[in-house]
Amino acid sequence: TPRCKMCAAPFGGPAGRLMRWRGRAPWPNNPDYCRACFQLLDRYHGGAEIESSFLFADIRGSTTLAEGMSPTAFRSLLDRFYDVAARVLVAHDGIVDKFVGDEVVGIFIPALAHDEHPARAITAARALLDATGHGDSGDPWLPVGVGVATGIAFVGSVGETHTAALTALGDIVNVSARLASSAGPGEILVNQRAAEQADLETGSLEQRRLELKGKSQPTLVYVVHPGVELPA
Repeated sequence: TPRCKMCAAPFGGPAGRLMRWRGRAPWPNNPDYCRACFQLLDRYHGGAEIESSFLFADIRGSTTLAEGMSPTAFRSLLDRFYDVAARVLVAHDGIVDKFVGDEVVGIFIPALAHDEHPARAITAARALLDATGHGDSGDPWLPVGVGVATGIAFVGSVGETHTAALTALGDIVNVSARLASSAGPGEILVNQRAAEQADLETGSLEQRRLELKGKSQPTLVYVVHPGVELPA
């Protein structure tokens, strides 16, 4: 132990060294799984349209933050955020898709998070807010807003063969990003599909209808805060 959660290839001890030599080292996007379990997607440029859940976490007011500190200090702050976010995503069976400036993107697919991927994404979002200090009585060490959405997306290898990467594409990915941009510090904005599939008690949650950029109709979302009790 530890082992790949999909194929049980060992990561530790002499057997782990052998597995790394055979291409079964921990996968960078989620080190609870080995590279070999996902290399076929890269090798054959594969993917599929599947229902998945997406988490976008955005630092609120990052321009103002950067203005008030040195570039090196801001870089250290971002590194801390990236580290915390990556650990939270991995702990909840998410895939660390990318770090983009002041934003972290996570993907929750059925192959890893099973049918509970909407609930895992929402729980991860709340854990991320807790980890950045939003659940404390004082001010958070970093103001973060999160968007979580569930829907159909293409998940697979994207890009030229030599630069291909596992990622997700589709309208629901854009919606997730827009929700994160609309969330205030300490807020998680959840689309209706994710909320229903995660069995949230929507009747007790604040509702908003947002005019998201590029969408022809308002988008119904539910507002979740770190202290809200969620289903097990």
